[in-house]
Amino acid sequence: MAKLAVLKLDGDFEQGFRVTLEIATEGDRAFTEIGGMLPPVPELVTQYSHWQSAYRGLGKATRAIKAKKVKFDGSIKTQRQECQDLGLRLKSHLNSWLKSESFLSIREQWLEKISTSEEVRVLIRTENPQLRQLPWHLWDLLERYPSAEIALGAIAYEKPNLVKTNTYTNKIKILAILGNQDGIDVQKDRQLLENLPKAETTFLVQPQRQDLTDQLWEQSWDILFFDGHSKSEGETGRIYINQTDSLTIEEVELAIKKAVERGLKIAIFNSCDGLGLARKLEQLNIPQIIVMREPVPDKVAQEFLKYFIKSFASGTSFYLAVQEARKKLEGLEGDFPCASWLPAICQNPATVPPTWQQLRGSDRLKFQTPLIASLVITILVMAVRQLGILQALEFQAFDLLMRLRPNQGIDARLLVVEATEEDINRYGFPLPDGILAEAIAKLNLYQPRVIGLDIFRAQSVQFGNAALVSQFQHNNKLIAICSASETNNPNKPGIKPPPKLPENRLGFSDVLVDPDGILRRHLVFMTPHHTDPCATNYSFSVRVALHYLAADGIYPQLIGNNKVKLGKTVLKPLKLDTGGYQNLDNRGFQILLNYRASADIARRVRISEVLSGKIKADWVKNRVVLIGVTAPISSDDFYTPYSAMKWPYEKMPGLIVQAEMVSQIISAVLDNRPILWVWNPWGEAIWVWSWAIVGGAIACCYKRILYWGLATGATISILSGLCFGFLIQGGWVPLVPSALALVATGGCATLARTLEIRLQFFAKLPLKFQ
Repeated sequence: MAKLAVLKLDGDFEQGFRVTLEIATEGDRAFTEIGGMLPPVPELVTQYSHWQSAYRGLGKATRAIKAKKVKFDGSIKTQRQECQDLGLRLKSHLNSWLKSESFLSIREQWLEKISTSEEVRVLIRTENPQLRQLPWHLWDLLERYPSAEIALGAIAYEKPNLVKTNTYTNKIKILAILGNQDGIDVQKDRQLLENLPKAETTFLVQPQRQDLTDQLWEQSWDILFFDGHSKSEGETGRIYINQTDSLTIEEVELAIKKAVERGLKIAIFNSCDGLGLARKLEQLNIPQIIVMREPVPDKVAQEFLKYFIKSFASGTSFYLAVQEARKKLEGLEGDFPCASWLPAICQNPATVPPTWQQLRGSDRLKFQTPLIASLVITILVMAVRQLGILQALEFQAFDLLMRLRPNQGIDARLLVVEATEEDINRYGFPLPDGILAEAIAKLNLYQPRVIGLDIFRAQSVQFGNAALVSQFQHNNKLIAICSASETNNPNKPGIKPPPKLPENRLGFSDVLVDPDGILRRHLVFMTPHHTDPCATNYSFSVRVALHYLAADGIYPQLIGNNKVKLGKTVLKPLKLDTGGYQNLDNRGFQILLNYRASADIARRVRISEVLSGKIKADWVKNRVVLIGVTAPISSDDFYTPYSAMKWPYEKMPGLIVQAEMVSQIISAVLDNRPILWVWNPWGEAIWVWSWAIVGGAIACCYKRILYWGLATGATISILSGLCFGFLIQGGWVPLVPSALALVATGGCATLARTLEIRLQFFAKLPLKFQ
């Protein structure tokens, strides 16, 4: 855990300092506090003054000290060496003082409570300006702590009073003041700030005072950066904002206070002699300040900013980023002695230094708004869906995905015997009893497992009735149909079953068509009224499938709450709201119809081919044979999800629909082909919400509408691909609601951001009064 070590020093160099050490885990209250003393040492001030004079003698006291490129006679080298030597003496004198006997208890407590492997923020709190000038980073104790860095702080302080603003952005906002540039090059610093990741920098180049204060008053800033000339004047400082004007901190005090209230967290003065500036800025409660404690060479200032920004923006903590940049300046000390002494942190003790990511404190807001929007939009979309408004679109999307599935080939277990238009012209309509009886008899010779007759025969038709009745009565492989009545429809009184047919070889032919006229459901069981002419609970397709499966020892079992088990397959009835269906009429036992993805469900032969003996025995043996009429005259045809594959839309004959239903049951039981399933409402809502969140995230990542549109389109393609993949596995998951939530959330976030930018733009416009 990172630690915070606070040294409070009260006194002066003539009479000594009372010292208190507090140690805390970062973010917690202090767990250790100990007092001590540092003895009087006025000669340390003298020693610092000698070093300072030697350092400043290397060049004029502005950001303009430069290494010369001419051959020297040795005097400049002598001055540099003198500066370095005085620096070493100052370091030795400082460490001797910090090893005073009266201070040893503090040193020992430090070593005991703080591990050398921990990151440590060391805060020197004092009001003594001479004490603040000392190069505390040279304290030999810190050599044991590679992740420790020094900062200066005041004894008296206040926590910044933050005022909530309505600026929502995911970029760090930097106000960069490029002041008087006489003799210095600020362009490198400017280029560095312009290329910062996730930052938005506003430059004020040699501004007027009003321009500067207007920006501080009207905008919210994370970082205030000054590049130019400055100097300390006792307890305050002065910055030169252009060629003719300079300001003390007092002259912009109210504007800076407002900036702090609006969220200013860091002030960087990459200029000369900044401790006086820092002292006054501390009184304005700026959380973190970086200054140069002495006149700074142009090269050193540029390199420090480059090192610091690179480290800080890469995720290094604020203190360690300053430490890393400061240490790298040692490489310049051949030309610029003591360059690594110059950077100094001044810290408001009530605050914790932010990371680069935390400076983008709008990151939380960046995702908070889309997250809330995604939840609200998901609720709205699911409510609209519940009302059935999306049902037609969901049906169309479902049908499209169904048509896109790869070809599964025919079901070889089935043979369809159809009466085509040519057969009707030859034998008449309805087909005579004798023709049907003869066809059934010929098929029996080839030993089918079951024969399903998808032709109503409640009464005799022309010749051969006795032979057909005999088949109904004695052929245990033969399944026939009837039709249930509709209570509220006098035009559908129902159709009786063939005479003398046992109930266990009878199934109803009724199907369920959706409001758009397309058949997507499979009515498996129902309970007819006791007076219904079609008194069977089983559909024709299920009765045929069960007879086929019985030969393999597979029989239906009723399990749980209205579920039917066939082998390892469990059939579950549709609920009121299933998939894209809303307020579904779910009477009876319904499942979704999983059409086989193939041009034909099974091999198809004409009834005339059966009668003439033109079929092969292995087409029939041990198979399901379905007999029916596919000629248009029967008017027994339906629109299906595959109807839209041709124009005009093509209907599927009822006989083929029954084959699809039979194949669905048999394939599910014997081939593990999935029965179509859906998630429960909560699962679907979570799925839709997740895509709404994705839509919001896209809007956060892509600011330009063109890029947002392209990314959204690509994401919808991915969504469609996932839904298609689920459908291949038998899952019907929400596509239309998810796409709608994705686009709506992203659109709302994009619109909100656009409006915010417009409002901010208009807010910057000057007000004109007549």
